[in-house]
Amino acid sequence: MSLLQFTEAGAREIDKSPRRAAGFVELAAAMGVMVESQLWTTGAYDGVLIVTGRSEEAVLGALSKLAAHGYVRTENMRAFTAHEMLAIMPDNGRPQPQRKTLK
Repeated sequence: MSLLQFTEAGAREIDKSPRRAAGFVELAAAMGVMVESQLWTTGAYDGVLIVTGRSEEAVLGALSKLAAHGYVRTENMRAFTAHEMLAIMPDNGRPQPQRKTLK
């Protein structure tokens, strides 16, 4: 997931934002990244991207190319589905206490 903020150039050319967004979908796809959702927002951030890719490196590469164009700054974070969280958390989501081992 990536939170987006327009740069000064991005704000100045906001009318071209949907066209640039379509271009990013194509660029991302060529890098093995699928744009699941692309939203424009109000408030502290100007947009949100939900992307998935063949690897975290592919996703970061695509988001870095997006930022390099100079129209947005990105704040990226790894998000997890409920299914992924269940796999991460032991015992169906209930953290287990650390067990001491005897030597």
